Amino acid sequence: MTRTVWIKADGSVGDWETQKRRITTGIEAGADWVLVDEHDVGRVRELGDVNVAAFLAEADVVDGDEERESADAYFVGKDSEGDGTIDLPSDLSGSADLTTLRRRDDRAQGAYIRILDTEYETFAEAAAVEAEYTVIVGEDWSIIPLENLIARVGEETHLIAGATTAAEAQTAFETLEIGADGVLLDTDDPDEIRGAVDARDAADRESLDLRHAEVTAVERTGMADRVCIDTGSLMDDSEGMLIGSMSRGLFFVHAETAESPYVESRPFRVNAGAVHAYVRNPEGGTNYLAELSSGDEVQIVDTAGHTREAIVGRVKIEKRPMFRLQAEVETDDGVDRVETLIQNAETVKVATANGRTAVTDLEVGDEVLVYYEDVARHFGEAVEESIIEK
Repeated sequence: MTRTVWIKADGSVGDWETQKRRITTGIEAGADWVLVDEHDVGRVRELGDVNVAAFLAEADVVDGDEERESADAYFVGKDSEGDGTIDLPSDLSGSADLTTLRRRDDRAQGAYIRILDTEYETFAEAAAVEAEYTVIVGEDWSIIPLENLIARVGEETHLIAGATTAAEAQTAFETLEIGADGVLLDTDDPDEIRGAVDARDAADRESLDLRHAEVTAVERTGMADRVCIDTGSLMDDSEGMLIGSMSRGLFFVHAETAESPYVESRPFRVNAGAVHAYVRNPEGGTNYLAELSSGDEVQIVDTAGHTREAIVGRVKIEKRPMFRLQAEVETDDGVDRVETLIQNAETVKVATANGRTAVTDLEVGDEVLVYYEDVARHFGEAVEESIIEK
């Protein structure tokens, strides 16, 4: 599921300057969509690169010959049955659906509905069957209507819950463990907007089950082409990347966040290993280190298994002396061997049962942190087949 954050910036939130501040804050925070009135689509396009949704204007309000910028999606429901301006049809079991809302304009892909009571919940359920996007905004309501709609129509529409705070957005993304597909944020507070975007990102991220493997060999090898991954993000002391010669077993390699007598800390960098090795990406696949280039995405992970994504800013490849690091992982079928090549340098550190440890201090019997999954990979994608890696 790809979750989304929408910023409500139509005329009901204030004048254009108020709307503009919301939109700009949303774009800078990383929001996915802005929802405005139809006549403001062009002005939003001038502010930045963001998907624009628009409430369709009533036919008698739109100037017939006026040429307007096209929106990426159109919504109905404002100033009609959707928000209670017009009473709901008496027979909700009949023709009350998205057609009811868009009777004046068939361009609409989305429905906007305030949940004023259980009848509006039923109406939203009917509209969602046909609507590509369905926004529901609660009025003094608990999470129950959202739970009901996730269960009933969650697979039929991109369900977007109204929210006014980051906490409400997080609750919407977590409801029923499945969560809403998106949130429509109605606030001027930049912190709440940024917090909602953070909640979206957290809801989409994996949590990995890391385990310890016993070191069985730390051997000096010759020179190899070593890869440093410099990201556009700063990492903290508990973060790094998952690197390995065998895709089924990847070693946790710390970011260079620690000061040393030799070099200053570089918290944007992971000294990852030789060019042939794998690094895990945010999609759960792997990339060869040699293939990485500026603009690619890699997965950052901390020692507890929490993940996030980062953009590669630069890849540095230089010849350096290497260690071959080998470890054994206990599996359901016994013991499996995993290994990698990693630079022979005091500044390169891995996570062990005793904390952060320089690879130059590793000894046989130490326990290093790894991510292990008993699958083969083809072009970085998990496949069900047997592959022997030595």
